[in-house]
Order: sequence, then C-alpha cells, then structure tokens
Amino acid sequence: MESDRQILESGTSKEKIKILETLASSNDFEIIKKMISCLDDLDIKVRGEAFCSLILNKNKISNLLIESLNSESENIRAFTALVLANRDDTSTIPSIINLVEDEHFMVRAFALGALGHLKAKEAKDVVHRSILDSNIEVRKSALQAMIDLKEEISEKEILEILKDKDSELEKLIVKLKKSGPEGI
Repeated sequence: MESDRQILESGTSKEKIKILETLASSNDFEIIKKMISCLDDLDIKVRGEAFCSLILNKNKISNLLIESLNSESENIRAFTALVLANRDDTSTIPSIINLVEDEHFMVRAFALGALGHLKAKEAKDVVHRSILDSNIEVRKSALQAMIDLKEEISEKEILEILKDKDSELEKLIVKLKKSGPEGI
C-alpha cells in the first residue's frame, strides 16, 4: 500500500493510471485521499481515471469526498461535486449547494451540473439565481439544471439570456420551455 501512495503522489502518469485502475474497491482512507488528490493532476488521463475509480468505489467514502469540497484546488472541488452526483449521493446536496457561490466559474458550473443530476429540488432557488451568472458556462449549467429539475423561467429572464446571442443558450432555453412543469 505504501508504494501505491508513493506512485499516486510522485509516479509517472502511466504508473498512476495503472494503480488507479486497481483501486476502485479500496477502503484505505489514505489511498482514497491520494485518489482524490489525483483529481488535480496535470494529466487529464490521470484525473479521468481517478474520477472513474472514485465513482465506482462502493465503500462509504462520502465523508472524505465531502471534506474535499473544501479543498484549495478548484479542480478537486469541481470534480468531487461530480463524483458525488455520479454516486447518486443525495445526502451531499447541501454541501454541493455551497459550491454554487464559489469564486471559480468551473466549480460553480460543475456544482450546478451535479445538483441537476441529483434532481435537487431543494437547490431550485440557487440554480434559478445562477441563470444570470457573470460566466456563460455557469449560465449554461444552470439552464441544464433547471431542465433536469423541470423548473420554469420567466420571459424577462429569457430576454436577458438571449442578449448573449449564444446558440447553445438558445437551444437550452427551447429545451427548458418544452420540459417545464406543463411544457410552458
């Protein structure tokens, strides 16, 4: 186990990926923490493998994941929110809601995506406020979360969003109108 930790800390990308492939069932908290730290690796393949291994882990690791939502690393905060969502861990919704106010747009966007995936009705107000976020990617995530939550949008908000003249935002609004509580 010690060598696994060392590899996850300072091994090559290839070594880290090989180890991560074998750790999806680990219940060693120190190893889990190292796996979580790999969500901030420079190599996207390492991040992806860590992400998959954490999702597939059937052990009770939610507390470690929740702690990671307070990491200094925006990558760890953002990807951990998605890991929790993909683990269908609805008990973590309040912790994920807190990330919607994060200073980094990627964290806000991923948190909104996680809340939508979890069908977090208790997050509808914060999701709704995010449709006018200063960052367009956050707005897109908020609109998708509104679709997932089957929430409504006002004509005034639609006009404000359409000012961006972004085709993806326009498609999301059309989809939102069709998916609303009564197909708006």
